[in-house]
Amino acid sequence: MSQEFDLAILGAGPGGYVAAIRAAQLGMRVAIVEKEKLGGTCLHRGCIPSKALLRSAEVYATLKERDKYGIVAEGVGIDFGKMQTRKQGIVDQLHKGVQYLMEKSKITVFKGYGRVMGPSIFSPQAGAVRIENEAGEQEMIVPRFLLLATGSRPRTIPGLEIDKEYVLTADEALQLDTLPASMLIVGGGVIGIEWASMLSDLEVDVTVVEAAERILPQEDEEVSREMARLLKKRKVKVVTGAKLLAETLVRGQGGLTIQAETAGGVQRFHAEKMLVSVGRRANVENLGLEATEVKVDGGVIEVGPFYQTAEPHIYAIGDVIGGLQLAHVASHEGMIAVEHMAGLSPAPLDYTKVPRCTYSRPEVAGIGLTEAEARRQGYEVKTGRFSFKALGKALVYGENDGFVKLVADARTDDLLGVHMIGPHVTELISEAGLARVLDATPWEIAHTIHPHPTLSEAMGEAALAVDGSAIQS
Repeated sequence: MSQEFDLAILGAGPGGYVAAIRAAQLGMRVAIVEKEKLGGTCLHRGCIPSKALLRSAEVYATLKERDKYGIVAEGVGIDFGKMQTRKQGIVDQLHKGVQYLMEKSKITVFKGYGRVMGPSIFSPQAGAVRIENEAGEQEMIVPRFLLLATGSRPRTIPGLEIDKEYVLTADEALQLDTLPASMLIVGGGVIGIEWASMLSDLEVDVTVVEAAERILPQEDEEVSREMARLLKKRKVKVVTGAKLLAETLVRGQGGLTIQAETAGGVQRFHAEKMLVSVGRRANVENLGLEATEVKVDGGVIEVGPFYQTAEPHIYAIGDVIGGLQLAHVASHEGMIAVEHMAGLSPAPLDYTKVPRCTYSRPEVAGIGLTEAEARRQGYEVKTGRFSFKALGKALVYGENDGFVKLVADARTDDLLGVHMIGPHVTELISEAGLARVLDATPWEIAHTIHPHPTLSEAMGEAALAVDGSAIQS
């Protein structure tokens, strides 16, 4: 016998489980299907474990500079095994928290692989789900609505097959038992730069090879340049505008070599291991979508503004629809989709109001249009910039590299974007997020009183600088 639900969700990552909780709040009977663990990639192989290791690396980097803080200590070193144990403890604790939330919300959890069925005796419309567990046992559930939240996996490069010994993705790197002596990172986006920062702090010899003309190409150009400068200052080798020649890869004898075409000619790289971080690919295969009207284009599922597919009762959210592949985006998309199913009137998500974060040292955060994007869109732009070097709290922290930059429309004074690189800016960006939601102007931000001494003063000073009124510079 098949079980009936108001909503079934395929995938229990931050998009799926948040949507499940919201649906339960709205009185729906909810089932969630997950083939691995509740929490998805973000909790088990992404956001949380990588940030735990980044924190350990940050602490070690601080301890190496203990003399300047007046701290005397002997025998400071790295126990990578303990770092991994701490990381796993955090993941396990949060996993238990998600399990508790499912129980509290009376959400039925099916462990297994879910596949969408076409119209059948179980349902006159596509959307019934056949679930197969590890033992090969099958059962059927029939929902009124179906939400696809199957996430993504690391993208690979033809010719650079992942062997888990020499060539890794972040999934394998998170499970390393020991630190390599050297790492070649292919890709200078968010994941690549986070790993470059972490590994260099842990005394690994790091080289970053990026195909674009700059690292962090989605961020403001000034932010990219500053990050490149600071990484090079920490002895990280950064090579941009590089076309990797996969056919030249040679593995073995404790390392690998590969060549790349660069502006200066063909360069040869050698490292103990290679980390491929060139984005993520949506999990759209083997879902049974061919039995439905759901359209897949460019490797992602097509949806409307409320995440409906071409089958009105089937919705899709998160990495599987492309766009901004961020945990907090998937969560908000899930809530909007569920509220739309329930007949409410949610506002469509404005992706220009979504903050982006890179948890390197220093951190990077941004929201809205970069200066270059604003100019390309025809805006007459004015900007304000304030350096952390002039900020008392940054000097107290011992982290005063970086700046805050505001981009505004010179004609209307509208805030178009905010871009940051510096200490704890992944926390500071939320003020910019609120400003974007409220359509605040730089003048309004400047006249918000920022307590002294705090890092948030940089936001207020940058806002004053938009009109040439900065006090501290």
